[in-house]
Amino acid sequence: MPLTLTLLADTHLPKRAKELPAEVWAAVESSDVVVHAGDWTEEALLDELESRADHLIACYGNNDGDGLRARLPLVARAELDGVRLAVVHETGHKQGREARMAALYPDVDVLVFGHSHIPWDTSADSGLRLLNPGSPTDRRRQPFCTYMTAVIDPRGVEAELHRLPAR
Repeated sequence: MPLTLTLLADTHLPKRAKELPAEVWAAVESSDVVVHAGDWTEEALLDELESRADHLIACYGNNDGDGLRARLPLVARAELDGVRLAVVHETGHKQGREARMAALYPDVDVLVFGHSHIPWDTSADSGLRLLNPGSPTDRRRQPFCTYMTAVIDPRGVEAELHRLPAR
């Protein structure tokens, strides 16, 4: 049976939005696993995701204070149906990202990251898949706020980017 994931990053609540969009909450509640790649800014969303998600894998970001840093790692790791996952907020400049992350995470199949608010889905020569879901609350220079869903099944990892309607 496939394993379903919702991928989030850079939620910046309540600074960029008062709450996550209803579509994101629906994805969270229908997923087996929720992944958050940092920049929560306040602990209330972490509390709510922990109570509403079946399983949460998350790290802190550069905008997260002492409370979040005490509760979350810099890099979160998990194995999901044989897929080795790591979650980190920052990966540095986009040029050379795949090779840099493949060298840093040689024992990982999928790396979920955030920070840029720019959706990203590429693979390194090593096979490492890099996914950035963008931000569901702060589109920055992007045309849409976004998040991702993914499915892990015997064929591998299928990821889909979702654009959120303008608020």
